[in-house]
Amino acid sequence: MDKRSSVSICLQSMDKLGKPEISRIIEMAWEDRTPFEAIEQQFGLDEKSVIQLMRAEMKPSSFKMWRKRMGGRKTKHRGLRKDEIDRFSSPKTY
Repeated sequence: MDKRSSVSICLQSMDKLGKPEISRIIEMAWEDRTPFEAIEQQFGLDEKSVIQLMRAEMKPSSFKMWRKRMGGRKTKHRGLRKDEIDRFSSPKTY
């Protein structure tokens, strides 16, 4: 799959999302301990798609702040997390 078709698929996936889903994705993306893999599992958007969505939905200054904040977070990528952390929500949430 080339880069153009990948971007096209991402945009099609985002078009199917309603406002509540977009709001939840933005909320999850801002959360320090929610990995991108959890967003992909729930909504079918990979990290690049989440970045595109955040860029489209946020003011430029907010997007830059988010990107800077997410820059070195080990918790945003399941592969960089400690092995004993195998969940993406707090056990106290439910």
